[in-house]
Amino acid sequence: MEKYRFLLSGSGGQGVISMAVLLAEAASLEEGLTAVQAQSYGPEARGGATRSDVIISDTPIFFPKVRQPNILVALTNEAAGKYLPLIRPGGLLLYDSDLVQPDGRVDARKVGLPMYAAVRETLGRTVAFNICVLGVLLALTETVGPGSIRKRLEKNFDPVYHSSNNRALDLGLELASSCSPYP
Repeated sequence: MEKYRFLLSGSGGQGVISMAVLLAEAASLEEGLTAVQAQSYGPEARGGATRSDVIISDTPIFFPKVRQPNILVALTNEAAGKYLPLIRPGGLLLYDSDLVQPDGRVDARKVGLPMYAAVRETLGRTVAFNICVLGVLLALTETVGPGSIRKRLEKNFDPVYHSSNNRALDLGLELASSCSPYP
């Protein structure tokens, strides 16, 4: 397996940290891979800048911070503007096409999908937006299987959220079905 370096970014309240924790836990606890996760966010509880790094590999990881991601998820224009210059040439940028308008000057594959609107339309609310994004990310990168994420969703969330989380994950997988996997 290639070492995957994810930089997940957005604003507080979008579930960026939860998404990163689920991804790292699924890789390490469910699939036996080596994974590290680190996070940083602004002082605001909601609305401040949020970043979480996840590295997944089948070999040892010696530094937990992502300096040059090969996969960038940007859920706000601010995040895209700040982190897009860091992406490795040939990397993957995943963004919500309704929320983010990324600068065109980057050597990366851009995948923009209307994830937020799809979650709102399908579930009637957007609380599981991050889980939909995670579903798209899984389909595009094939780093961990959806079953591993489902196990972590079941263990990490109250049962009242299981149905909507699984529907959001399925929605993300479906949205990504028209896109070819990375790389």
